[in-house]
Amino acid sequence: MRIAIVNDLLLATEALRRLLASDGRHTVAWIAHDGEEAVARCAEDRPDLILMDLQMPRLDGIEATRRIMAQSPCAILMVTATPDDCEGVFRAMGAGALDVTATPALSGGADGGALLRKIARIEPLVRLPERAARPQLVSATAPTEDAQATPDTLVAIGASTGGPAALVSLFETWTPTPEASVVLVQHIDRRFAPSFIGWLGTQIAWPVTAAMPGALPQPGQVSVALGDDHLLLDARGRFAYTVEPADYPYRPSVDVFFANLASHPRRVGKALGILLTGMGRDGASGLYALRQSGCPTLAQDEASCAVYGMPAAAVRMGAAERVLSPTQIGAWLQRRFGNSSRSMT
Repeated sequence: MRIAIVNDLLLATEALRRLLASDGRHTVAWIAHDGEEAVARCAEDRPDLILMDLQMPRLDGIEATRRIMAQSPCAILMVTATPDDCEGVFRAMGAGALDVTATPALSGGADGGALLRKIARIEPLVRLPERAARPQLVSATAPTEDAQATPDTLVAIGASTGGPAALVSLFETWTPTPEASVVLVQHIDRRFAPSFIGWLGTQIAWPVTAAMPGALPQPGQVSVALGDDHLLLDARGRFAYTVEPADYPYRPSVDVFFANLASHPRRVGKALGILLTGMGRDGASGLYALRQSGCPTLAQDEASCAVYGMPAAAVRMGAAERVLSPTQIGAWLQRRFGNSSRSMT
């Protein structure tokens, strides 16, 4: 791929340049030293991927990402030396950054390998977003005798590029309810998942926790997939993770969770699927499986998306019953759960 580097620190820029050169599969399209220069360079010469720093003079990585996605949209990976700046990291992802990882040291090491693996996962999304391999979807097995009853509705949400901002908008109009448990699959690096969970918990009224293996989805609570491995519900309706499909570029996969949920004996007819903004097509097939199983399905509309990829794929295949903005989705959920006597349709 042709990859651009945006960073105001010469040492960081050199570390990134050397890392890409050592891999041999990628070339440096151009280098910019602040956000304003990056916006201008991208308009003239759009690369396949931008490695964007978070904190820079004149124009930071958040606003640069926002302007690029509005004017010359392309894949942006935040590469930051300040991963503890949760507010900045997730604002950048809300503005349209695809993911986040740590800046590698000039001497190389583990961070460099992690960045190259991240780029390798992003490449199929950039090159062939409409032809990305579909996973072998994992079906749920029959429940064991000690399976617990789960009468509440499970609201499954999938999100990627632009997801943090869309999620905040959705939950602004939907207050916590004991009638529903929420499970969120957001594409994010495993190392940043705990920070994301903490950040989201400060932005919305719902309690937000990690979807820990062996735990049950809880009414009135948002459970978030921990990243890298794919989230499932096991035969007892408890959270579990699987490496397979190992070569699927979307991790954790929305498709895997949605399809597993659609076939789960304890959740058929008691689930609801929502697919938000994101690059590629992850979640479209799973949302279709949910609709085929009789569950209500919603997708984010194009006008409000940072990247209209995943919802667009769902709309094209007839997977979404309703296409709404995140605020409208939240209002729809508020109406739907505002009267417990009303059935889900």
